[in-house]
Amino acid sequence: SAIIAMLDEKRIQCPYCWEYFEITVDASEGDSQDFVYDCEVCCRPIDVHVSIQGENVKVRTKQGGSV
Repeated sequence: SAIIAMLDEKRIQCPYCWEYFEITVDASEGDSQDFVYDCEVCCRPIDVHVSIQGENVKVRTKQGGSV
């Protein structure tokens, strides 16, 4: 379905505890997205930036919670 195609699982690394986990990126939210996601391991706030160009989805993370 078209809705499923807009969701993409991305593996990220927490910039605090360095553990890896997956987040879901929703391409329907736009080509450039900024949001705060709490680490699933240490619960600290992570600033997440997503950029989407066609089929290419890039995710950057940094310590924060300031978005």
